[in-house]
Amino acid sequence: MSELRGFERSLPMALMRAREAVMQQFRPALKSHDISEQQWRVLRALTADERAKSVGELADETFLLGPSLSRMLVTLEERGLIARAADESDGRRFEIVATRLGFDLVATIAPISEARYDWIEQQLGAADLERLYILLERVAALRS
Repeated sequence: MSELRGFERSLPMALMRAREAVMQQFRPALKSHDISEQQWRVLRALTADERAKSVGELADETFLLGPSLSRMLVTLEERGLIARAADESDGRRFEIVATRLGFDLVATIAPISEARYDWIEQQLGAADLERLYILLERVAALRS
């Protein structure tokens, strides 16, 4: 049996540590608006291109499992942040859109979020941050 690399050099753990360090920058803003990280991902996905999306599309874009996403959509709908409508071509499917209230919440949090991105860029430098994005995209492309 080959020797296992050291835990400190585990790529999944390094990515998790980096994710945690980044998310610490954004959590206070989300918490102050009573929105979870996962709910924020859904709202960002729905407001990014302003088109209706199926539950499957949202699950793929946000890396959320179907059952968790379904429960979350109920909460977001109850808060008036999203709306669901039956898909015109398939009445069994739903199309989800952000409501005006959802867009307003994203617009409220956006300046705080962008300030945190600016801070991260100052810490890493613009060139290193761009390299990081490129490397992360290359790692993500390894999906099969």
